Amino acid sequence: MSTGKDTWRKPPFISHPGLRYGLYIAVSIYVVLTIATLPIDWDRVSDGMRRAQRIFSGAFPPNFDRSGLLIDGFLESLKIAILATVGGITLSVPLAFMAASNISIKPIYLIGRSIIIVARSFHPVIVAIIFVKAVGFGPFAGALTLVVYSIGFVAKLLAERIEEIDFGQVEAMRSVGAGFLSTLVYAVVPQIMPRLVGLGIYQLDSNLRASAVVGIVGAGGIGATLANAFGRYDYDFALAITMVIVGAILVSEAVSGLVRKRIA
Repeated sequence: MSTGKDTWRKPPFISHPGLRYGLYIAVSIYVVLTIATLPIDWDRVSDGMRRAQRIFSGAFPPNFDRSGLLIDGFLESLKIAILATVGGITLSVPLAFMAASNISIKPIYLIGRSIIIVARSFHPVIVAIIFVKAVGFGPFAGALTLVVYSIGFVAKLLAERIEEIDFGQVEAMRSVGAGFLSTLVYAVVPQIMPRLVGLGIYQLDSNLRASAVVGIVGAGGIGATLANAFGRYDYDFALAITMVIVGAILVSEAVSGLVRKRIA
């Protein structure tokens, strides 16, 4: 929208001023009513602030004396993340082909999309609780949880990339009598391989973070070590574990960022 000869201003999202300000007022009223009607126990909030003060005062300085437990927990999380990433990508690739509308027939497409939707429907903590109940406490439940988590992310984005490919290469392969598998391998896979590698690297980084969360509910890894530390009121050791988790995630983020730049 021009306001002068040399001045330009971005037009508003809603051009009609009455509708725009009416929407602002309605949203503001909704936010105020929502906050006013939430069942917040302010006395309990006040008590929680005092408990938090005791926790933080007991957490400093961090205690690294039991570094053996800390290292074992971190290495277990790393193993869970790597295993889950490999397993998740292995299952995500065929699912992505199933869920790509330009490759699959309608029944297969619907099955593939349904599996992806189910995998994306539940938070990893909920899935971890289910697997802990099913296979018991430990890293196996964590690995299974993160496999499901990986499928929900990788298969969805990879299917979308398959739907964006240059279909001329597929038609060229078909015109010379190539079979379905040959067409996928030589016409589709080369076009999606950079995206697949990037997704794999990102998912490994994400699984490393998630392994610390699902471990809190008994799915192994450094999260289980952290939960045990809080259960024993070892807040100084819990802070040391938290610092290691944050450091590992920072290193993982830096490494994955460098790798993604190289393959971009």
